[in-house]
Amino acid sequence: MSPPVDRIPSDERLPEAADVVIIGGGIIGVSAALHLARQGRSVALLEKGHVGAEQSSRNWGWCRVQGRDPQEIPLAQASLRLWGDMNEVIGAEAGFRRTGIIRATRDPAQMAEWEGWADEAQGMQQHTRVLSAAEVKELLPGNAEAFIGGLHTPTDGRAEPAMAAPAIAAGARRMGNVSIHQDCAARGLETTGGRVSAVVTEKGRIRADAVILSGGAWSSLFLKRHGVKLPAAVVNATAFRTVPGPEITEGNLATKAYCVRRRLDGGYTVALSGVGTLELTPDNLLNARAFWPMYLKRRENLRFRVGGRFLQGMKGASWAMDAPSPFEAERVRDPAPDPALVERALSALRAAYPGQRIEVAEAWGGAIDSTPDAVPVISPCEGLPGVVLATGFSGHGFGIGPAAGTLAANLATGEAPIVDPAPFRHARFLSGEPIRPSRSL
Repeated sequence: MSPPVDRIPSDERLPEAADVVIIGGGIIGVSAALHLARQGRSVALLEKGHVGAEQSSRNWGWCRVQGRDPQEIPLAQASLRLWGDMNEVIGAEAGFRRTGIIRATRDPAQMAEWEGWADEAQGMQQHTRVLSAAEVKELLPGNAEAFIGGLHTPTDGRAEPAMAAPAIAAGARRMGNVSIHQDCAARGLETTGGRVSAVVTEKGRIRADAVILSGGAWSSLFLKRHGVKLPAAVVNATAFRTVPGPEITEGNLATKAYCVRRRLDGGYTVALSGVGTLELTPDNLLNARAFWPMYLKRRENLRFRVGGRFLQGMKGASWAMDAPSPFEAERVRDPAPDPALVERALSALRAAYPGQRIEVAEAWGGAIDSTPDAVPVISPCEGLPGVVLATGFSGHGFGIGPAAGTLAANLATGEAPIVDPAPFRHARFLSGEPIRPSRSL
């Protein structure tokens, strides 16, 4: 079952041309559209399903610097600043609240890792406090677990995934020069003189000076049609929300057994950290070497399955632009939640808060697009001049979405980038350089 996501209307007429065409209406794409609208650029935002319907509405809703790979910290800090002004900028509610994040553990080795991260982050103007056992207990009244310590970042926050992407997209459109086209898949690109010049959609063709590809789990397949390599794996994850209940935490709480976020409706979004199922495809096997270091780091919580996508993957990535594409065959990817994971997280949360009424309202699955190092690609596309990639967010794109979209827009128009884009370069996966797994917590 998919979580409910706010729906916005589409623009009926496809423009003949736009300064920038954005492929993908998730949090990254709509954030890029918002920045471009504020710069006075014309934008056509294309979404094969509807805005925010895939992972952008299925994630946990965490907006954090805490625990990020050090390469991502400047981007996360910039995003928190943008989140803080978001409601005012778009004139609507995106759900952001600066309520802080707490991590708590009973594992001395994990505690040592967290302390090392906090020391490194301190040098990047990020103020995260290492907590003693007594301080964790004070911050988590009613929790029955014997934690030995933790981390607290009061400047981090939360937002509402089901609200945010649609609200940002609608806000961008109200600024003018932005049109939104849902149920409108991009089938491919046209080039002139070796540079992208148009996007062909199922509803027509749009001339473009630049294209931003923010297609999430679909980006690699789209690029493959044009002969461009982007190693990617899609991991299916599970989350659920509870009925409204008493306050466990005002913000977000992460432990080894459960992760929770307070919701505006008074319930919680609950999930397990790093747990998922990788559906094997021919591309996964071809990219196995690149993903091997990350697999070794996360193998305890990763399962594999062979399904229908393996056979689909053997068909390759060749389709005509005047015929239906794979993106029209599956408008919204909606993997089923894993009931065993729901029960596992629910049981652990109930044990930690005895006597509290914690009931599941609904559960859902999500498809997370991951890179070999779990760091996103926000970069000019190698081999397709005029195309900027903003994809591969590896399960933590929602929180950094505003700045990631802004960075993609900067690169598409030649503006000074909001942060140094070098860590997110596409070329790192094509040059043969060693791939270092993310140092995120």
